[in-house]
Amino acid sequence: MWPNKVAPAAFFLSVLAAFPGAADVACAPDRATFQTDGGPVSFQVELADDEAERAQGLMFRKSLPRGDGMLFIYDEPRAVSFWMRNTFIPLDLIFMDEAGVIRHIHRNAVPLDETPIPGAAVGDPSPERRMILEIAGGEAGHFGLAVGQAMAHPALDQDLAELPCR
Repeated sequence: MWPNKVAPAAFFLSVLAAFPGAADVACAPDRATFQTDGGPVSFQVELADDEAERAQGLMFRKSLPRGDGMLFIYDEPRAVSFWMRNTFIPLDLIFMDEAGVIRHIHRNAVPLDETPIPGAAVGDPSPERRMILEIAGGEAGHFGLAVGQAMAHPALDQDLAELPCR
């Protein structure tokens, strides 16, 4: 509930100011922000940016709050494959290229399934990925995430980022 009638308008204007087309976005290391067809969407993220953190991922977690996730960051783009070993919750995996553009989404990965989940669709001519966001299963659809949308994050090379940080 908004305390007065000005607050919703001010909030809406601040969101529009943050996303005027493909303009720069305010970024923080613990936020992954996407420009979707429905407007900006941000996730509070834990970073997995070294081998040990990437190996652990979200294993052994019993829940993942709505709007939270884990952002896997690689130093250089690479072909990637994930699995759900010791992961007790369904996840959506969002695979992004070096510019932060969503190239592939794997929806509702099955808990405990050890079948490899490739980071690229069959026939993708450029299957290397720089970042992968894991969020709760079903959230990619709920928040309108789609292939081709851009993410803003300070770990991206801002000269290459489709949605740069300011």
